[in-house]
Amino acid sequence: MDFAPIPLDPAQWQALQDRYATPPRAYHHFGHVRAMLQHCQDVADGPGWRQPAEVFLAALYHDAVYEAGRKDNEARSAALAVQAIAQEPALAGIDAARVEQLILLTARHGELGPADVDAEAALFLDCDMAILGAPAPVFDAYDRGVAEEYQGVVPGFLYRAGRRRFLQGLLRAPRIFLSDFFHQRLDAAARANLRRRLDT
Repeated sequence: MDFAPIPLDPAQWQALQDRYATPPRAYHHFGHVRAMLQHCQDVADGPGWRQPAEVFLAALYHDAVYEAGRKDNEARSAALAVQAIAQEPALAGIDAARVEQLILLTARHGELGPADVDAEAALFLDCDMAILGAPAPVFDAYDRGVAEEYQGVVPGFLYRAGRRRFLQGLLRAPRIFLSDFFHQRLDAAARANLRRRLDT
């Protein structure tokens, strides 16, 4: 794994991977975390992180609790992260409140503008949303995976309408990505993916 500014106890690492496997997920599994950590490494190699350990833990835990259709996934994930930090002596110096804040912000994707968050939070949120600017086959797999997670949870027509509203909102926004770093690299690709998806 690329971005790992602090070591994690193997038991904690295994517990996290088990979390991301339950319930079975088509997109929000540990592969998504690994992809997000690769983007975190890109930031580390570029503008850099002021609180890399907090960003690392927030990325690891941000979707640890995920049940499609629930409104409290982020809050439950944040609580799990805070609990894990408190129980692990090696993490005693971690700013748990910052980890919690970053995770809770992921509930507001599509609602926030650059002025609504600090620069580090903007980069963190963009790492999570970077999939929007991925190559078309990767974006399409993501889109199918999210749809699969909602199958049997909400009626198909409601999911499609809600998903369309979300993607249209992103496309209409002046900025899809909150940081200049991701805006400059991924905005054009993200808009192309969103237009293509909305035209189908």
